[in-house]
Formats: sequence, structure tokens, C-alpha cells
Amino acid sequence: MTISPRNEGMTMKSSYHKTSGFTLVEMAIVLVIVGLLLGGLLMPIATQMEQKRISETEKYLEQIKEALLGYAAANGRLPCPATAASNGLENPVGGGVCTNPYNGFLPAVTLGLSPINNAGLAIDAWNNPIHYAVTTANGSAFTTAGGMRATGMGTLTPNLSVCASATAITATTCGGAAANTRTSNAPVVIYSLGKNAGVAATGIDEAANPNPSSANNDQVFINHTPATSTAANGEFDDIVTWISVNTLFSRMIAAGTLP
Repeated sequence: MTISPRNEGMTMKSSYHKTSGFTLVEMAIVLVIVGLLLGGLLMPIATQMEQKRISETEKYLEQIKEALLGYAAANGRLPCPATAASNGLENPVGGGVCTNPYNGFLPAVTLGLSPINNAGLAIDAWNNPIHYAVTTANGSAFTTAGGMRATGMGTLTPNLSVCASATAITATTCGGAAANTRTSNAPVVIYSLGKNAGVAATGIDEAANPNPSSANNDQVFINHTPATSTAANGEFDDIVTWISVNTLFSRMIAAGTLP
């Protein structure tokens, strides 16, 4: 069979249309595949960024502990927490009976720390204020000038408790189970409310740590590894740490502010 030049051109043109480009179905399949690949990449990146924020906050909390120990060594007492309106200064200035001993903020300006927000409050990696609680034991001796030395180390009894779970806790203790107690004699607790700060706590563990959305205001705090909303006590992403009373005494003895 002989194909005329005219017919040959038509055949080549028809073949070209059949073999070049993508159909709508093929394009849709490609887009789905690309979307899946991007989604798979973005999830690990988001997880890495969140872990970075956690690590940065944990590192900052350790720096805060050192600053508090240094302050106590130099001044013979711990600073009072700041309030939302005290511009990053301890309240009251000069110490004594603290205005908000359990649900205040870190007095970053008093300690000379940064980063801080416009209210003078130290902030975590999510730009949320860092919280700071201090014991009121022995008539607020820990925050009163000369109070710790006058009371004596053998008599000083700091009473902040950190628990592994809010189950069965009271306003003053971690409850009857010894395994639930991380510490029962901390002079200081420092904590970040994590990524979900400012959101009403849905679990009992997070609700036990004072925050702007909670009426809780006592000397008991919760510390454990992060948990999802499906955990027994609900979601938990708070980062909580404390200073040992023995570490505090040791640093102050070395500085000559105790005994």
C-alpha cells in the first residue's frame, strides 16, 4: 500500500498527538504522588522543628537554674517571682513575702536574663512566658534577706513537690504512693507550658501546673515525658525542672552566704 505525502503527514500528526503530553488522568496521578512525597517530607521537618524548640527550652531552663543559684549565692536568698504587671522584676522588689509564690513568672529583669518579651518576662522557644515558683516555707525565709542564715540549714524545710502524675495528688503532696514523688522538698520549680500554652488544659496532669487558663495555685507540680491527648491523664507537653535544696545549700556555702 502506498501512502501519499498528504496521508503520511496526517499519520505522523496523529501519532504525535497520541504519544506526546499527559492526559488529565495522568496529571492527576502525578499530582497525587507529588502531594504524598511532599507530605512525607514536611512531617519529619515539623517534628524536627518541634524537637529543636524543646531542646532550646530545656537548655534555657538549665541556664535559669544557674542564674538562680548565682543570685542566691550573691544575695543570701532566692528572688520572688515576677507578676504579669511587674515588668520582669521580682514582686515585691527586695524579696520577703512573695506576691505570687506558686503561679508567678521568672523575674528575668531581676536576674538579668534574656530573651524576654515586651513585658520583661523570660520566654521559651514558643515565645511563651516561663513560670517560676518558690517555696514559702519557714516564714518565707528562702526569699527574705538574711532569712535562710537566721533560720539555719538544719531547720529550713522547702516544700515544693514535683510528682510523676496528678492522680491522687493533694494541694500539698504527691499522694500516698512513694513512686509518684519526684521530689517533696524543692525550694524552686521552673517550667515552660510548652507549645499549647494559653490553651485550657484538657488533662489532669497539665491542669496541675498553674497557667493563665487554670485556677490551680498550689505547691504541687507535675513532670513527665510528653503524652498525647489519648493518654490516661490527657495531653502533656510541659517542661518542668527544679533545684535541689542540697544544690542550693552547696552553692551558698561555697559563696559564704551559708551557714
